[in-house]
Amino acid sequence: MSVTQRLTAIKAQLPDGVELVAVSKTKPESDIMEAYESGHRHFGENKVQDLTAKYEHLPKDICWHFIGHLQTNKVKYIAPFVHLVHAVDSEKLLRTLQKEAAKNNRIINCLIQAKVAKEESKFGLSFDDIEILLAKRDEFPNVRISGFMAMATNTNDEEEVSKEFAAVNNFFQKHKGGEIRELSIGMSGDWPVAVEQGSTMIRVGSSIFGARNY
Repeated sequence: MSVTQRLTAIKAQLPDGVELVAVSKTKPESDIMEAYESGHRHFGENKVQDLTAKYEHLPKDICWHFIGHLQTNKVKYIAPFVHLVHAVDSEKLLRTLQKEAAKNNRIINCLIQAKVAKEESKFGLSFDDIEILLAKRDEFPNVRISGFMAMATNTNDEEEVSKEFAAVNNFFQKHKGGEIRELSIGMSGDWPVAVEQGSTMIRVGSSIFGARNY
């Protein structure tokens, strides 16, 4: 199957109101253009250098999502154009986004990353820490907190994944309204479970573009 066929097949299974971010990390620009020509506009990258290069070369109406762990010293490179930063996992990063967004005279959309997975290696904040950040929202006029993002434990136990996604969805439902309207959960291996648990945005790479090239 082609990139377009796989993309179309996934989109056909998504309920209304769920956005598909095609994760194009490590993939050539030709693959992105194939998806673009089928009408797709939302793409995700996890390395700043790759994202800025692709932004330079590809059509300007693409909505670029930064989906990886973002270091504060790299924010300035993507601040002029990034559509959505998925994984804000510290107040320090939020303050840096505010500073760089103000310099570029724009508002940057972001999601706060909640840590629900069991693995130590996963980034994110506890629900209590997110509450503290939300209480300080007025300090970040150039950052729009649009919702939350989370990654489930990397396991074949669907019940565990479902439980973790349900926890972050409960938190999302509590805060939903106004600017908070996105819940970015679900990737290639677990997006159907995420959609069942209220996802509004899934991040899918290998199921569209094939295995990653490292």
